[in-house]
Amino acid sequence: MSTDSKAQILVISHIPEDREQICLALEGLPYVLHVAESGVEGMVRASTVHPDLILLEGMLPYLDGFEVCGLIRSHYALGEIPVILMSERGDADLRLAGLRAGADDFILKPINRFELIGRLHGLIRLNRYRLILENRRHAGEAEIDENTQRDRDLAGWSRVLELSDKETEQHNQRVTTLTLALGRAAGLNEEELHQVWRGTLLHDIGVLGIPNSIIKKPGSLDESEWKILREHPTHAYHWFCNIDYLRPALDIPYCHHEKWDGSGYPRGLRGPEIPFAARLFAVVDVWDALTSDRPYRAAMDEAEALDYIRSQAGKHFDPQVVELFLATVGPH
Repeated sequence: MSTDSKAQILVISHIPEDREQICLALEGLPYVLHVAESGVEGMVRASTVHPDLILLEGMLPYLDGFEVCGLIRSHYALGEIPVILMSERGDADLRLAGLRAGADDFILKPINRFELIGRLHGLIRLNRYRLILENRRHAGEAEIDENTQRDRDLAGWSRVLELSDKETEQHNQRVTTLTLALGRAAGLNEEELHQVWRGTLLHDIGVLGIPNSIIKKPGSLDESEWKILREHPTHAYHWFCNIDYLRPALDIPYCHHEKWDGSGYPRGLRGPEIPFAARLFAVVDVWDALTSDRPYRAAMDEAEALDYIRSQAGKHFDPQVVELFLATVGPH
C-alpha cells in the first residue's frame, strides 16, 4: 500500500479512449493514476508503483488480460494487488474465465463513472484492511533487507517466465549455474556475480512482448516474423531500464544475442563493445540450447557441442571466453 494518502491506481489498456475515459471519470478524486499500454509494461509499472488496485483491459493484444491477470497472481510482489477486469462482454463464461485467472471483480465497458468509483472504493478499502492485518501479524519479525526484497521481486519475474514456457524453469536453472561458474572462473567479484545472476534470470523476459503466434509457430519463421522476434532484447531494456537497481543487470537480457563479429542483434555490437557479462552468457546459452532436446531436434552430444562452440570463437563468441568455457566445461 502506498504511504501517500491517495490510493495509487494502475490502468492497463491499449485503447487510448478507455484510458482517457477512466482518467476523466476519476478526475478530482483522491486517486493517483498510472497508465500502461501492454500487459508486461503494466506489470513492470506495478513493480515500481506498487498500486492499491489494477484496472486491466481484458482484450489486450499478445498476452490478453486474462493471461496477464494470471501472471500477476503468480508474481511474488504483485500477487495480492486487487484486479478489476474491463470488457465489453459480460457473459457468464467470460466472467468465469476472469475469476479463474484471479480477478477480484469485473466491470463492463463503456464504464459507468459511479459504478467504477464504487468498485474502486470497496476493493481498495478491503485491501488496506488486509495489509493492516498482515502488518500486525508480522509485527516483531525481523525486517527483510532491501536487496532480499528486490531479489524476491526478481524471482517473481522468473516465475512469470516459467509459466509462459514449461521448459524455461529447467533452462534458467542450468544457464544460471553455469554462467555463475564461468563468472567466478573469470574473476568477477560478488557484486558483479549478483548482477550476472539477476541478468540471467531476466535474459528472455523480452519474449513476453512477442506474439504467441511467432513464439509457438511450429514451422520456420519468415523474415518479417524474425524481425519481430529480434525485438525482444529491446523490449527487455525498455521495460526495465528505469528501475535503478536492475540497470546493471540488463547487459545480459539486452546484449546476449550480439556476436563478436558484429552480426548479432539488436544493435550489431562488435568485439569488446559487447558487455562482458553478455559475452559470458552467450556461450552458456548456446551450449544449453545445443545440449538440450527440442521439439524439432534431439540434443547434440557434448563432444559435438564443444566442437561447435570452439568453431565459433572469433565469430559468434569472444575467443577468450571460449577458452575459459572449454577449460571450465570441457573434458579434463
